[in-house]
Amino acid sequence: MKTEKPLLILVAGPYRSGTNDEPAKIAANVQHMTSVALELYQRGHLPVLGEWFALPLVEAAGSKQTGDEVFNAIFHPVAIRLLGKCDAVLRIGGSSAGADEMVTVGQAKGKLIFYDLADIPAVAG
Repeated sequence: MKTEKPLLILVAGPYRSGTNDEPAKIAANVQHMTSVALELYQRGHLPVLGEWFALPLVEAAGSKQTGDEVFNAIFHPVAIRLLGKCDAVLRIGGSSAGADEMVTVGQAKGKLIFYDLADIPAVAG
């Protein structure tokens, strides 16, 4: 199946879940989401991760550690704002309250929700 229009797709997966906030494990989660984003891009879509927007803002706002008050005030709210611009959510990976929240918000906003990359049609042409 092919689609005529590229979709703006939020890739939602675990960021901190299961990491005990260990930087290497968090980085591995981001790498996994990024590799899925690349696959979406290669299929003709425009993928996005909330982390791409939130993390520079969290740093600029002076967050001292993952999960502090500054981090929490920006990290998920940025993704929720971003979702307003997206056409769809692709939920990947394991357990994650944050990724599940993106699905719930996406559903409430009438976005397409995908759980498998194979279910997303490539862009024609």
